[in-house]
Amino acid sequence: MAARDTTMTDTIPDRLAALRQAMHHHGVDAVIVPSSDPHLSEYLPPRWKGREWLSGFTGSVGTFIATQDFAGVWTDGRYWTQAESELAGTGIALMKIASGASTDYVAWLADTLQAGQTVAVDGAVLGLAIARLLQGALDAKGIVLRTDADLLDAVWRGRAGLPPEPVVEHMPPYATMARADKLAALHAAMREQGADRHVISTLDDIAWLFNLRGSDVSFNPIFVSHALVALDHATLFVADGKVKPALAARLAADGVTVAPYERAAAALAELPPGTVLLLDPRRITHGTRQAVPGHVKVVEAINPTTFAKSRKSEAEAVHVRATMEQDGAALCEFFSWLEGALARRHEAPLDEVDIDRHITAARARRPGFVSPSFGTIAGFQSNGAIMHYRAIEGQCAVIDGDGLLLIDSGGQYIGGTTDITRVVPVGAITAEHRRDFTLVLKGMMALSATRFPRGTKAPLLDAIARAPIWAAGIDFGHGTGHGVGFFLNVHEGPHAITPSMMPEPHTAMEPGMITSIEPGIYRPGKWGIRIENLVMNRADGTTEFGEFLRFETLTLCPIDTRCIDRTLLRDDEIAWLNDYHATVRERLAPWVDGAALAWLNERTQPL
Repeated sequence: MAARDTTMTDTIPDRLAALRQAMHHHGVDAVIVPSSDPHLSEYLPPRWKGREWLSGFTGSVGTFIATQDFAGVWTDGRYWTQAESELAGTGIALMKIASGASTDYVAWLADTLQAGQTVAVDGAVLGLAIARLLQGALDAKGIVLRTDADLLDAVWRGRAGLPPEPVVEHMPPYATMARADKLAALHAAMREQGADRHVISTLDDIAWLFNLRGSDVSFNPIFVSHALVALDHATLFVADGKVKPALAARLAADGVTVAPYERAAAALAELPPGTVLLLDPRRITHGTRQAVPGHVKVVEAINPTTFAKSRKSEAEAVHVRATMEQDGAALCEFFSWLEGALARRHEAPLDEVDIDRHITAARARRPGFVSPSFGTIAGFQSNGAIMHYRAIEGQCAVIDGDGLLLIDSGGQYIGGTTDITRVVPVGAITAEHRRDFTLVLKGMMALSATRFPRGTKAPLLDAIARAPIWAAGIDFGHGTGHGVGFFLNVHEGPHAITPSMMPEPHTAMEPGMITSIEPGIYRPGKWGIRIENLVMNRADGTTEFGEFLRFETLTLCPIDTRCIDRTLLRDDEIAWLNDYHATVRERLAPWVDGAALAWLNERTQPL
């Protein structure tokens, strides 16, 4: 069928109509468009933003499904308010799910379609684990699953190609382990699994393994690629022209060959009989798995690199701490500017986009800064209750009147990745504001001060941060913490402190892991509060019951004590906060002066 001429001036209903025409032409009764690419990335290159293009919903998590008489987006509570706004008038329903890991849409398809009907999804972007679940559910109902058709190509004229930006090398001293040493460690892990080949598709694993970085994905310094590792060499599949000759020569010296991106599937298909291939079923797509011939023995286990990159070395920790000082200094400059701007807001109006602009500019003045680590969330009053809110020029709130301003931001530096949330008062705030703020602070401090056995499954720690909030009859609809990379993805596995993740062996907490702690309280239509620091697992002695870990707080930025209800804090909590602020003042004072230093000294005064 000829491609329909669809441009960005088309309406969402126009695109749905075109998709349904393509469905009819291909004999398809339902289409699934996941928020995914061939690498199961969180942030997608433009080519694979099909769910956003079809629905208009811009959240980072969601699954789009269309039939001839229905269209919906399945997403979790972090995005409900946003989705209700963006889907309004499109004819697309918001389908609420408990978490981003939910697969409720699979049951919906099985219950809605009839035996003999057909569901289509592009297998190249469908996670293998989800594909297996989907296949089983549909087979049980006699529904056909097709994974060989990308119907977006039939309706999306002008669809982007592969990103052309060059790959660069992450160099010493920030790259603290040589590429050859990382490959040798991976070879040892492969031998333990009895494998002589290993396929990797997750982009942060590839970037970490080869000490390479890119800019193909917004906010995360990674590049579109696959890797096939043998015990004596490795092949990096990447678009032509992205690896310059000098870098290709350095890779070759370490036994790494560069090949065209589109050759990855063929390289798998050409594996000889007797090959034992290690793959991670949660980190490759159905399409990649389908390329593996039947004569290859497959061993399924988590990517060894996923474990390795999550456990930062002491040398990496030194760079992360230095990065936190630079980031904290930038935030001192920003917040000192913000307080002055808020005082003048009646003469010079200030809006949420201004917050994003100024906080990014403050970081950009710091050495080693590369980019933001995600889109800044600056939400005043009711917008702060939208967990993944993004201010848009001309459509955002002016910061006027009284209330709370939530600012969640972060930076990618060559020596580390940052992510921090702070809340500041604007004008007069209420006792209810202070109560909610203090409950969130109590939750953050409770987990930050926790000592726990090494190997504790990360999801089990979530309730510690929620306990003070639960005690008040309140909860929040996101996880308490996510892993963070080293100048890599701001959201990194394999661990996360969240009830939506099963406490499986691969979620065990080990020394060197960096995690956020970010409880919150959100009152739709009123305000939102979240307080976030990054922490690192550190050894904390051994007892007769085994090794224990504690959290080292990495983030360096004052927590606004003007928002605290002191009567709700215990003496030990006040001591924790005062100690934290003394550390912040000591570590940041050498890096700031003038108004920023005055602001730092004022905001770190003890309670």
